[in-house]
Amino acid sequence: MLTLFKEIFTWWNRQTIGTKIYTMFFGKLVGQDDQGNKYYKNKSDNRWVIYKDEIDASKIPIEWYSWIHYTKNKIEDTHELKKFDWQKSHKPNLTGTDQAYHPNKDKNEFKKKYKSWKN
Repeated sequence: MLTLFKEIFTWWNRQTIGTKIYTMFFGKLVGQDDQGNKYYKNKSDNRWVIYKDEIDASKIPIEWYSWIHYTKNKIEDTHELKKFDWQKSHKPNLTGTDQAYHPNKDKNEFKKKYKSWKN
């Protein structure tokens, strides 16, 4: 029941009812990435993505990024990109959370690289 309520009244939690209906009637599933996001297009080649969980544009992997932006590349036909073990997996944007990057996070003070001439 809560999921239906979220689909009707919010756009930041997955898809809305309007997007769901439009996708059912006009969307053709092109593929799905390893995170569970689904990629659609219609007859006039408009493209969109339905995210598996919370909407975050940085969740689109590189093999689908060029497709969604109409950019030609070598992996567009297969949408498969060889991942190396040294490549990091996706990390969501942590800005505004307690896990956000801060250069002096462990020290609660800022060290100035200069001395002010007024005290």
